[in-house]
Amino acid sequence: MSDRPANGSGNAEPALADIDAATRRLMAALEALESAVERRREADRDENELATRIQALGADRSRLADELDGSLVKSRRLERANREIAERLDAAIGTIRAVLDTGESS
Repeated sequence: MSDRPANGSGNAEPALADIDAATRRLMAALEALESAVERRREADRDENELATRIQALGADRSRLADELDGSLVKSRRLERANREIAERLDAAIGTIRAVLDTGESS
């Protein structure tokens, strides 16, 4: 004397409830997996962007190093020219003083 019908259809409701619960868990797991995949894609994009930036910084560094080397060479050349000009000016001043001194003593 059970409340269930004799044809066995009483087992269908609990089985359907179990299937529904399993389906909900599966859907939740799939959503979690999709979220994880999207986060991974974003992380990969961020990593690629970072790698691109690092490569650009490396190229900038090389370019700046070359420019610095060129500037150092130019600076050394200018310093050398400055010393030569200073020596020539000193020689010219010495010559002018010598001429002035001879002109004053005559």
